[in-house]
Amino acid sequence: MILALQARLADALRAAARDAFGVDPGAVGFQYPPDPAMGDLASSAAMSLAKAQRRNPREIAAALAERMAKAPGVSRAEVAGAGFVNLFLDRGAALGTLAAGLRDPQPAAAVPGHAIVEHTSINPNKAAHVGHVRNAILGDTFVRILRARGHDVGVQNYIDDTGVQVADVVVGFLHLEKKALAEVAAIPGRFDYYCWDLYARVGDFYAAAPENKAKQAEVLHAIEAGSNDVAALAEHVAARIVACHLETMARLGIRYELLAHESDILRLHFWNRAFALLKDAGAIRLVTEGKQIGCWVLGMGKGDDAAAVDEDKILVRSNGTVTYTGKDIAYQLWKLGRLDRDFRYRLYREEPDGHKVWQTTSGDSDPGAPRFGHARDVYNVIDVGQSYPQRVVKAGVAALGFEREAAGTHHLAYEKVVLSQATAKALGYEVADEGGAVKVSGRKGLGVKADDLIDALERKALAEIEARDPERPAEQKQRTAREIAVGALRYFMLRYGRTRVLTFDLEEALAFTGETGPYVQNAIVRARNIFAKLEAEGHRVEALLERARGLDLGAMLDGDEGAEIWALALLMARSEEVAEAAVASEEPSLVARHAFAVAQAFHGYYQKPKYSLLRAESEDRRALRVLVVDAFVRQMTALAGLLGIPVPERM
Repeated sequence: MILALQARLADALRAAARDAFGVDPGAVGFQYPPDPAMGDLASSAAMSLAKAQRRNPREIAAALAERMAKAPGVSRAEVAGAGFVNLFLDRGAALGTLAAGLRDPQPAAAVPGHAIVEHTSINPNKAAHVGHVRNAILGDTFVRILRARGHDVGVQNYIDDTGVQVADVVVGFLHLEKKALAEVAAIPGRFDYYCWDLYARVGDFYAAAPENKAKQAEVLHAIEAGSNDVAALAEHVAARIVACHLETMARLGIRYELLAHESDILRLHFWNRAFALLKDAGAIRLVTEGKQIGCWVLGMGKGDDAAAVDEDKILVRSNGTVTYTGKDIAYQLWKLGRLDRDFRYRLYREEPDGHKVWQTTSGDSDPGAPRFGHARDVYNVIDVGQSYPQRVVKAGVAALGFEREAAGTHHLAYEKVVLSQATAKALGYEVADEGGAVKVSGRKGLGVKADDLIDALERKALAEIEARDPERPAEQKQRTAREIAVGALRYFMLRYGRTRVLTFDLEEALAFTGETGPYVQNAIVRARNIFAKLEAEGHRVEALLERARGLDLGAMLDGDEGAEIWALALLMARSEEVAEAAVASEEPSLVARHAFAVAQAFHGYYQKPKYSLLRAESEDRRALRVLVVDAFVRQMTALAGLLGIPVPERM
């Protein structure tokens, strides 16, 4: 709501400037005064005009304030400080507009172009772990926010099915367990857990003797060559692990449109085409002397160039093999529609609600396959350790002359997840009692599998429900425990900025007080329960909402209660603005913190007995409070949806 109001007020302020001074101030922005007593919105337009007009800013502000006081939606305007125009909004009209907009929400205006968010992208060699969960939750939440703000978004999950990690597991099956494809296919149970342990054993195998490490290169060569028993085993391993990963992420409400396989990038010769484009454009050079002799290198800037901190990057080694970054440039060019090559596609699966997941193929496409790629903006969710390769990818796109596409290449970097001492112990890991966080290592088999973490959260949530409400039906208890676990995990992964190291703690994540997912969920459930109690006592919520729409809301917002209602309403009205800021800054945590702030503001208002709905002093006052609670439930439900947090029927 606040964005539309600001747009109208900006138009009014520009009209006021033209009327008073015959000039247009151009773009007009608004700030929020530090004290509500100073107004609801403030503009510094007068200070900008003062320079051009060579007049006192407060004099210009006074002329603008006089005219803005008559603008629709404004109750009064004042001059403040060195020349700010402070606006006091018509509270009654604003609250009515907010409530109506939440009851009949309209989609955001469509943003031109297509966006791609690539996230999760776990090596298909073992079970997903807690760090992968942060990646997937960040990516999925950003997708939800983008879509809510009118962006057309495709979600992709990159499957590195020909990399060294898959090769290592194949080495384990062939040389440690002496298993061929048929025997591996017969392994029952959690295949991703089985491979987790095998992958760690392969690390020990390599460390035992130098010749063992050579097995990795042999397997990699066979995988890349294709059409052999080793490649078939690798394909089976990757496919089974990917299926496990998708089931894990589905538990968190995360899903995809396209699974893009590295093997198809190789078979369809994406790199060959990208290599030709880079050579033709003079973007890369063949090194003829020094330690990089025989390598094809992408220059990363010299002299005063901002990229000079990065070394030139080898894309093709002297032995002719392509680096991961070279293949990433080719893939990025495809995403941006600049490769003049395309994948072929086949349906991976159709989910119960009709959602279709597609996958790339180097074979024939399925009839009716949709169009992928051709994005204006591409957001790659990858950990901070990949910041340099991601800068190389961006530089490679720019070196081909695709400046707009380079500007549309975004790296959503995030830091690692570590465990608190208490959580590591609770999950069965032996840790030294030295305090501090516990680091994990997939190569050493030390880490928290994502499913184990979700299971642990569900068990703790279920125990809490059992203690509070033992008579609740078992199926309902299980469902609520799942929803609380998902809400706890998703919020914890979002509550801090992307580039902060996250220390995960089970107890902290599941707390019903403080900045947690269960607190957000509980706020919505409590508000819904208010309406249930009203109905039980004979008060009809819909009738009260209809009554509220006929009230003089402005008059009823005077006094202490009015000030608290207005503060809550203005905070809720900023939700779209916060979502826009999250898109612009590529920081989903802004929405998470905003949701908590709204829940906290409602709790601060409603916990006061004098503002009770059940014991309201008049039906008009009860109707006003019902309007506020209804607006809160709707706004918070929408915010929870952006965060991917389910709302239980009961807590």
